[in-house]
Amino acid sequence: MHKIVVYLPAFNEEDVIENTIHEIQTVIGKNSWDILVIDDGSVDNTVAIANKNEVIVIKHGVNRGVGEAFHTAVDYALQNKYDVLVSIDADGQFNPNEIRKLIDPIQNNLVDFSLGIRFMNGQPKHMSTIKFYGNKWVNTIISSISKQKLLDVSCGFRAYSREALLNLNLHGTFTYTHETVLDLLNKKMRVAQIPITVTYFKDRKSRVAGNILTYAHRTLRIILKCYKDYAPFAFFGRISLVLLVISIISGLIPFYNWLKTGNISPYKSLGFIALAVLGTSLLILVFALLADGLNRIRMNQEKMLYLHKSKFYDEQNGKY
Repeated sequence: MHKIVVYLPAFNEEDVIENTIHEIQTVIGKNSWDILVIDDGSVDNTVAIANKNEVIVIKHGVNRGVGEAFHTAVDYALQNKYDVLVSIDADGQFNPNEIRKLIDPIQNNLVDFSLGIRFMNGQPKHMSTIKFYGNKWVNTIISSISKQKLLDVSCGFRAYSREALLNLNLHGTFTYTHETVLDLLNKKMRVAQIPITVTYFKDRKSRVAGNILTYAHRTLRIILKCYKDYAPFAFFGRISLVLLVISIISGLIPFYNWLKTGNISPYKSLGFIALAVLGTSLLILVFALLADGLNRIRMNQEKMLYLHKSKFYDEQNGKY
């Protein structure tokens, strides 16, 4: 029988967390699953309510963000030898009855991780249009980088096998959803995309995407960093190509004038700009080749890290 832990990140969720825990406990029934609450610096009664309901609670002294909360959950799952880690929001947006849909493909060894998909029936009720199309835009970017069509890379309702957790090597702390997908797909992990239901509450403000501009800026930074790390030749190569095109276009005008008149004046400055941009393009192409070589080294290091973590958790029986 698989050992499963259901993880809830929580920050000031005193109004809803008890109901969410009860719903999960109802789903669990007699199964040997555990519920893990990562309290991310709450200043209300979230921790007291969670403790009253006899779940595992780990407290962060201050609010670190959902990315750090996920890191803590992954560490706990690996240390305690869980076979599956399920993440679900504490605010009641998702239906705990659908947990089984996410973990079944993992338990049957069909995939390594599962993503909940909120958009199979279009825009969910009460979800803002800006967030809806923002999510679709991010899906397009991540799909392009990973070379796999992904329908919802931002949903927090997910499940991971132990093998997937051992392979994870994340750096972002603001959020983890996009980096996790890119990291695991880059390592050839198998993914299932499972349609799920979601409820958006009119007056509830998102903990992660409360400010759309801030969320978009910080998310884009994470995506670009991942793109640079996982596909460096494509990342730098495309920049080099854009500069090369600009250089050619800029150089055509003085070149045409030289063919016509035998002189590049009055376009001499444009010619110098074209040469400078061409030089920059070639320099970035060199960076692309170097980064591609470093990426191969990184991949080998991550394989060694995976083997080290596997051996460590086996030898220590899940204890530091």
